Amino acid sequence: MESVHGVSGNQVFLYPASDLAIIVSEHNPSESLSQKSGVDHARVIADCFQHSTVLPFRFGTIFNDDDSLRKSIRSNQRQFLTNIDKLRGKTEMHLRIFVDDCCGRESGKSQSADTVGRGYLSNLRETASRQRERQTRARAVSFQMHRLFLPLDEDVSCRLLEGGKLVLDIAHLIERKYVERYQNKFATTSAMMRECHLQVSGPWPPYHFVHRLTRGTHAQTPAAIPVPAGGVVGSVPAIAPEPVAVLA
Repeated sequence: MESVHGVSGNQVFLYPASDLAIIVSEHNPSESLSQKSGVDHARVIADCFQHSTVLPFRFGTIFNDDDSLRKSIRSNQRQFLTNIDKLRGKTEMHLRIFVDDCCGRESGKSQSADTVGRGYLSNLRETASRQRERQTRARAVSFQMHRLFLPLDEDVSCRLLEGGKLVLDIAHLIERKYVERYQNKFATTSAMMRECHLQVSGPWPPYHFVHRLTRGTHAQTPAAIPVPAGGVVGSVPAIAPEPVAVLA
């Protein structure tokens, strides 16, 4: 790890803990975390991901000292190992899909006193109807993506842009050996779905699925304070963890 540098360019250390290895770097609490710190954090995770199964700590996680780190890892080691087994050999692909609003833009006119009553209730019904149509459209697109790409797991979110477009962000968990096949499927799907604009990125460490698996675990680690951090690589860190990468 000598050639890898963590947040603020600090040296990265590997802290072994039984079957795990934690990747960490020192952090000065007086130094505020910036967008660049997040980029540094992600770079360490990506580098570890090239060589091993990784469980990234949330960016901003720090430990006060080595002892706090040891206690946290020791108390959650079984959960870490279980999660590593679930994610070994897997990666995350991300789809972003822009869909034209099927309902048209809503009127931005303010309601006068005369519209209160029957007209007001009618507008409420129309708004609720638009929301249902958008939800139905988003579910249909999400289901179509699931059927086409057949991921092992997925995480889906949807939002409406001011311009009236729906944006679906879909994270797919797949086997790393099938990345090329996934990218080929994206090319044919993008050409086929002319009513949507599709973007793809990846392969990434399985961020969405790590945090889903470890959500309960993080709640049980009082020694961890939200600040920037790292990950577990089949082992544990010392002071301020960089990504948690778990070595296979």
